[in-house]
Amino acid sequence: MDLTQLQHDADAIVTSRTLGYDQKVRRLAGLAVEALPYPALSAATREALDKRVICDMFEGHRPYAPRYVLPDYAKALRQGSRHLELDPPVDLDDALSFLTILYGHVPSVTTYPVYLGDLDALLEPFVPADLPDAELDRKLRRFWIQLDRLLPDAFVHTNLGPGDGRVVRSILRVERSLRQVVPNITLKVDPAVTPDSLIEDAVQTVFVTGKPHFVNHPMMVGDHGEGYAAVSCYNSLKIGGGSHTLVRLNLKEAAVRQDGGLAEFLADGLPMWVELTAELIEARIRSLVEHQQFFETHWLAQEGLVDLERFSAMFGVFGMAECVAELLAHDGIHGVRYGHDAVANDAAYRIVERVAELVAARPLPYCAGGGGAAYLHSQSGIDLDVDVTAGTRIPVGDEPGMREHITVCAPHHKHFASGVSDIFHVDQTAVGNPRAMVDIIRGAFTVGMRDFTFNLDDNEFIRITGYLVRKSDLVGIDEHGARHGSDYLAAGAEANFHLTERAVKRIRAHELDPRPRG
Repeated sequence: MDLTQLQHDADAIVTSRTLGYDQKVRRLAGLAVEALPYPALSAATREALDKRVICDMFEGHRPYAPRYVLPDYAKALRQGSRHLELDPPVDLDDALSFLTILYGHVPSVTTYPVYLGDLDALLEPFVPADLPDAELDRKLRRFWIQLDRLLPDAFVHTNLGPGDGRVVRSILRVERSLRQVVPNITLKVDPAVTPDSLIEDAVQTVFVTGKPHFVNHPMMVGDHGEGYAAVSCYNSLKIGGGSHTLVRLNLKEAAVRQDGGLAEFLADGLPMWVELTAELIEARIRSLVEHQQFFETHWLAQEGLVDLERFSAMFGVFGMAECVAELLAHDGIHGVRYGHDAVANDAAYRIVERVAELVAARPLPYCAGGGGAAYLHSQSGIDLDVDVTAGTRIPVGDEPGMREHITVCAPHHKHFASGVSDIFHVDQTAVGNPRAMVDIIRGAFTVGMRDFTFNLDDNEFIRITGYLVRKSDLVGIDEHGARHGSDYLAAGAEANFHLTERAVKRIRAHELDPRPRG
């Protein structure tokens, strides 16, 4: 970026009539990082990045903090913080104040914390038995309002469950009463621990606010251990660690550049593209850890709230649907659709299995959290993606029925330790039968799904990739701006992807499973 372009871009930010002061400050900071030279790359990797076959998610040329940071908030509450001059809290009010202060100092790619902790587990020990539910709700309601106003970014995320308790129930009640964007929520579901009544309570909350989304706790524990969390949108990482960076491979663009069909892509194309993507990941990791020296200088690391040994990186893929169509057409197979036809689905499974094999075999520095390699991630898209489907999703509007949709997607999920985003759009009939949604969630996890997310087709909240926005917040955004910075991304994503046009699933569909009457 030359000086003239830098000045032009900076001028556009500071003179904007729709951006708020804090939004301008953050965009100017991002512009400065873009002006720094990129870490050294090979010519092939540089070309792949320039042509966006591989994408650095526009994190900035030289990030000075990891993309996702998951502090060990439980440890912070036990020991206090020297840097913040905070003693360990002794009651609920202290704990809420302690966390609110701490959140303001946690870095991420968005500059806001992407992880607020597993709040029910963190706060339950501070709730006295004689505190009435109404008073607990009032305290958490004030806290919840503070989170949305102080951290106006829909990638801010908390986790709940898998166990039941007073705090998780209070949070769900508060969510339904406030109907605000922040924070996004994940409910961990363990078949042996999580009661149906809690899942149903969460389902009722989805009907109102579009959240939480649900994760398969035993599968997550198998990949990460008990100390994991889902953050931002569908990004599952170790608590006390995180992800240095996220780089993704555009499978569609890789397939377009393939001379042969599926067999050649698996044998020759994917190894080349995976290696170029891994080279970019490694360059960015070394820049952060060795040159910017985040882990040697940041107080979170110095106080033991994050540990380099619990970090890894995320290797994302997207454009599966278009990749499959391109490769099968080269093999003379036309008119089949991923999500509907076995030959297309089988091709997708083989591609993911091959990528997973290659990523696991490619060592990366400072990735002990992922066993020395990057986590594979089904990346859920950004607002600049045009004519390419997010992750391994079936294209918007072409999704099959609920049962078929789940069974097509489920075989992918075991490969994506750091998250996979499949979204199910259901109609209003679900509201009259919430227990059906409980059964669907449990069934989806039984057949191997890692994440399960559903929306009501007529809800005020829209789930964009993994984050949520309110439809009303997007109205007139070009004229008057928005308080949540993530709304600007959502406006572009909705314009490009038409996410409100996802195929809608009926929950009371007797014609799919007719039973005799009488």
